[in-house]
Amino acid sequence: MTMSLFGAIEAGGTKFVCAIGNSREGSLRTATIPTRAPEATFADVAAFFCEAGELGPLSGIGVGSFGPVRVDPEAADFGTILRTPKPGWEGFNVLDGLRAFTDVPLALDTDVNTAALAEAALAGPGIRHLAYVTVGTGIGVGIVQHGRTLQGFAHPEMGHILVRRHPLHGDFPGHCPFHGDCLEGLAAGPAVARAWDLTPSQIAEDHPFWEVEADYLAQLCMTLFLTTAPDRIVFGGGVMKQERLFPRIRARTLELLAGYLQGADTLAALETRIVPPASVEPSGLIGAYHLIENALRRG
Repeated sequence: MTMSLFGAIEAGGTKFVCAIGNSREGSLRTATIPTRAPEATFADVAAFFCEAGELGPLSGIGVGSFGPVRVDPEAADFGTILRTPKPGWEGFNVLDGLRAFTDVPLALDTDVNTAALAEAALAGPGIRHLAYVTVGTGIGVGIVQHGRTLQGFAHPEMGHILVRRHPLHGDFPGHCPFHGDCLEGLAAGPAVARAWDLTPSQIAEDHPFWEVEADYLAQLCMTLFLTTAPDRIVFGGGVMKQERLFPRIRARTLELLAGYLQGADTLAALETRIVPPASVEPSGLIGAYHLIENALRRG
């Protein structure tokens, strides 16, 4: 049987990962493209898909995009990057960038929502409600309930919630250009580098960073558990490659919840609820396949 081929794009603020394959077999070919100005970036995206055409025709392309991005298909500006500090991208329409070189069906959501789709599919039927958190250049949260991503007039932007400042952070003002010391402004990769003048891979085990970072991310877990009660919270992104953060986040979440929420009131329970990604390939990329496949299946 001929393998159905789809395109997938994990469009991040630092890099675009493009691929051809599907959600079941994974990717046959991938390419990583540095995120530059939109025109230069999409010229490389077009080149990848044109060269990869030798693999066979595509049935569609799914995109998980950095945000803020308009994700409402009924909106006139569907696919447009909204207010962002990334130079040149505000007002650029990601779908128009793809339509310039292809006429296949397209589907778009946020990069964290597509990652959540992939992790929910891997988690199996017992996980009906899953949150995916990326902690990297920024902090984003995608939520899937019963196979569909959560959104209203916009997509969730939980990376910008306000958190209680940790006393060990001193007078660090935060790194977010909009909110200063929101969660992203205190705990994303650039904030970590600015506050401690180090990257997580360079930080000693006894450095206060670990306590501070775990506290902020545990506050996010507490907020997620108390507001949407996900069966599972998956943490990905560059900062979370430091796996020693996971036991600290679980322990601090347990302290913050203080036994209030049954089902998240033991360390054993949180070991199954706060976990690293299960996807072998980047979750956002596999989720982009799911996104376009689901869209075509639903008509």
